[in-house]
Amino acid sequence: MDNYSNSQVSAAAAAVASCRAAKAAARRVAALEDSLRCELLRALADRIEGPDAAALLEANACDLARMDRSNPLYDRLMLTQQRLSSIAADMRNVASLPSPLGLELYSSVLPNGLKLRKISVPFGVIGVIYEARPNVTFDVFSLCFKSGSACVLKGGSDARESNQAAIGLIREVLASFGLPTDAAVLLDATHEAASALLSAVGLVDLVIPRGGRRLIDFVRTHSQVPCIETGAGVVNTYFDAAGDLEVGKAIVLNAKTRRVSVCNALDCLLVHSSRLADLPELVGPLAASKVQIYADARSFAALDGRYPYLAEAGEDAFGTEWMDYKMSLRIVDSLDEAIAHIDRYGSGHSESIVTEDIAAAARFQAEVDAACVYVNAPTSFTDGAQFGLGAEIGISTQKLGARGPMGLREITTYKWLIEGHGQTRP
Repeated sequence: MDNYSNSQVSAAAAAVASCRAAKAAARRVAALEDSLRCELLRALADRIEGPDAAALLEANACDLARMDRSNPLYDRLMLTQQRLSSIAADMRNVASLPSPLGLELYSSVLPNGLKLRKISVPFGVIGVIYEARPNVTFDVFSLCFKSGSACVLKGGSDARESNQAAIGLIREVLASFGLPTDAAVLLDATHEAASALLSAVGLVDLVIPRGGRRLIDFVRTHSQVPCIETGAGVVNTYFDAAGDLEVGKAIVLNAKTRRVSVCNALDCLLVHSSRLADLPELVGPLAASKVQIYADARSFAALDGRYPYLAEAGEDAFGTEWMDYKMSLRIVDSLDEAIAHIDRYGSGHSESIVTEDIAAAARFQAEVDAACVYVNAPTSFTDGAQFGLGAEIGISTQKLGARGPMGLREITTYKWLIEGHGQTRP
């Protein structure tokens, strides 16, 4: 066996050992009092934006130095003092939320006197595979720990230094509270470690991929552990015949340019054909951010010479998650056509309509098949913290189990408790 093969075996074996250690730690985490969980999360938050901020930013700078600034993932990778403060604030929000554990979801008494209760309990060990987003390391830990689970993290090589610094701090705080450090483990940023995680049946209870379509497809295809799909967002906004122009301008600008590299960013703008004359004003504010618009024939004709960053759209433009200062644009002749477009090209993540027509808004929300469907608001609000969940472990785009932003309750499961007094089944 050559050295490369030895290295592969070593990475996989180390990943399995980490999963086994996390499973052992999960039993201890599940038994903790919620008050202790909250105390630890607040202590960790203080260190993130306080004495350990410099070390976290220094590690992040090493990762950033290896990435081209033009890479759409650069913004996702970057940490700043402000972003660290936001991470810490989200962690404190998680700590302040009611415990998701021990909730009575159902109860009844059978005719034979047996008492049934269904209560929320931890998953156990949750594995998360993600790309160049070091904030995910902290978000996932806070949510898993608060909900009584251990976490196994597998980040991308682009964020290796950042993730190692983050997990080092998390484990240091765990140790300071006398808790098992393996409640949070970080696997090597290798394909072998990812494969080992996806094969860890009996050690890991749930795997969540958080990233682009390729990552999600890989996990769904290869995982032997149950998984929840998250992340990929081909997001559309439809400006209706009855749309308010000022409202539309603000929504399109915010949805597209607030942060282009996140999954809730606008990818395609649909505009009713009766509003062609308003199109230059509707998209005009995007020019300040140099947003490249890939327009269909009718919108190209309306914007030619009136918008500086314009190109003709190919058919593939309408199913693209741009993650960049780019956007597709299509003219439609009806609400039905807009919904049909979304049904064909959307990813089930977030969709929005801009309209003052109550009936059109109601139809859009009823007929569009997505986790989050907006009326007169930008899709940039699809976020666990914005929804009052404290933070999120991802945005689920599937229908079985959790859907939309996944907060504390979405990463618990349940069990049945049955109490009797000698009843027997005939």
